[in-house]
Amino acid sequence: MKCLHVITGLTYGGGETQLVRITTQLKLRGWDVRVVSITPPKAYRDELESAGIPVTTLNITQKIPSTKFLKLAQLIRSWQPDVVHSHMVHANILTRLTRLVTEIPVLICTAQNIIEKGQRGSLKLRELSYRITDPLCDITTQVSKAGLKRYIDIKAVSPHKIRYIPNAVDTTKFRPDKTYRINLRKELELDNYFLWLSVGRLVEAKDYPSLFHAFQKVLRKNRNTRLMIAGDGPLYSTLRNLAIKLEIDQYVLFMGIRDDIPRLMNAADAFVMSSEWEGMPLVLQEAASCALPIVATDVGGNSEVVIDEETGFLVPPKNPEALAQAMLKLMNLPIQQRIAMGIKGRNYMENVYSLDQIVNQWESLYFELINKKQKKHKANTTKY
Repeated sequence: MKCLHVITGLTYGGGETQLVRITTQLKLRGWDVRVVSITPPKAYRDELESAGIPVTTLNITQKIPSTKFLKLAQLIRSWQPDVVHSHMVHANILTRLTRLVTEIPVLICTAQNIIEKGQRGSLKLRELSYRITDPLCDITTQVSKAGLKRYIDIKAVSPHKIRYIPNAVDTTKFRPDKTYRINLRKELELDNYFLWLSVGRLVEAKDYPSLFHAFQKVLRKNRNTRLMIAGDGPLYSTLRNLAIKLEIDQYVLFMGIRDDIPRLMNAADAFVMSSEWEGMPLVLQEAASCALPIVATDVGGNSEVVIDEETGFLVPPKNPEALAQAMLKLMNLPIQQRIAMGIKGRNYMENVYSLDQIVNQWESLYFELINKKQKKHKANTTKY
């Protein structure tokens, strides 16, 4: 069976990482898989191609649907996939438009966030585009239950044409490792500090300013702590200046883009996420899989990953005071209680969000829709 995955772009983000994990697993299960990146790939191309998954780009740079969908149509006509699976808003709209000019047996569109809002473009226009083009896809999937409910409430999709399939976490890659912890803490010369870790692009959605204000409050109570920020983005200079202004710059470590996130997670004592909005944050699942207790804002699918008061603490978004109090509460717990919270989070990831379980759900959906189309085609043929 052939499956073509179309994504807005290949960068170091949660949705992109999820695509890589799903496609490589499908390849191992015998699927013929290819990937199309609408924008020029910036990451993961080598990893995909080394797994035997060809990557093609449409080289669209303006991130809006254009006549390039004709090139996508040509690719689909020549390869004739059984399933086209698109990811993220621009790819979702583009593949739907492509269906106007070429046959696509099954089209699945995955929304990766509760609010698919970028740095440019109108959110209302994007959601209107979903509503108008909804008849052109077979089903839309959402990575969080909160996202599914919102898309139905705003009428972005028909209630009978949306399905919840969460992101998967690779629990074999993201796992507790004492060697990682010992070596990296020595390497960073942070052996004696309580280390907080936050991972994500430096963009508006992650609301790092609230985290910095919260961390300033934490430092007033406990100076024996550090905050590591792994990631890069357009707000880097702004956040650097804010850290200096708040006089916390010597306590905040900007780690940049890292290819050793499992090592960082094992070096940390706890994970913190201050996002203003989220879908199903893969990085939160990865932190839990590494047995880290978590403090996170109660947005999107965060409450589907963090069990409040059991594997971490949830707080309201845009509330530095509440975030600081939760961080201090976690730091003040006995170490065995923190470890127990982390282990419970790890077990939860293995039982609910493991890669095998989620890829099983994708395969089941693919075959369900393929069989449905085949039965419909057979019925129509029988009529004549």
